[in-house]
Amino acid sequence: MNEGARPPAAIAASALTGGHFRYYDFVMAAFVAIILLSNVLGAGKVAQVWLPGIGYWPFGAGILFFPVSYVIGDVLTEVYGYARARRVIWAGTGAVLFMAVMAWVVVALPPAPSWGNQGAYETIFGQVPRIVFASVCAFWAGEFVNSYVLARMKLLTRGRMLWARTIGSTIAGQGVDSLIFYPLAFLYAVGWTTDLVIQVLFTQWALKVAWEVVLTPVTYVVIGFLKRREGVDVYDEGTDFTPFATRV
Repeated sequence: MNEGARPPAAIAASALTGGHFRYYDFVMAAFVAIILLSNVLGAGKVAQVWLPGIGYWPFGAGILFFPVSYVIGDVLTEVYGYARARRVIWAGTGAVLFMAVMAWVVVALPPAPSWGNQGAYETIFGQVPRIVFASVCAFWAGEFVNSYVLARMKLLTRGRMLWARTIGSTIAGQGVDSLIFYPLAFLYAVGWTTDLVIQVLFTQWALKVAWEVVLTPVTYVVIGFLKRREGVDVYDEGTDFTPFATRV
């Protein structure tokens, strides 16, 4: 698309077929990278933070970076439309599934006698099937809810109040994500009481939404930059919102 100082042209998503976007591939790559790293490094660890007047409060370590994927999801839907965001969500889902299979195969390979790190490797990269299943389901459902709500709100607000769209879609998407992931992954698991699951679930949801609020100025800057550079402002008029497709 054209690059320049002219404001982006409002265009219906159904009229936007083909074409090449300058930054779309980079945004997709960033999204998939964050999803993979968050699942490897943060999903299963419970950390804690000291809150004045409350004491130590547990939270999932993945909260530090995983919410950035929702910011990128907002950028994708707002700039490129629901259909192109849908392709990225499916790409992320496929990448997470491949990561799980690769981790299972590599961990299962018999180690060489001279290599003494198998135990540590299993601790870090060993994938519990239950957690993988919960992670994939929660990611898939949460991201699609986030993208759908944002696209619908853009039509209802006629492109105004971006802050309300990004925060509102995150409240819905992250709520679905947390409600699916923590019960599926940890309810009745060793070391996880029901109270702890509920506590971490709502803490995660609140912190993810708070992250979205904090990062709103950054979201504005990125979306404004991409719209100017790509030269379009996509509205999902006439879009088929089914998640079970990859066409644009």
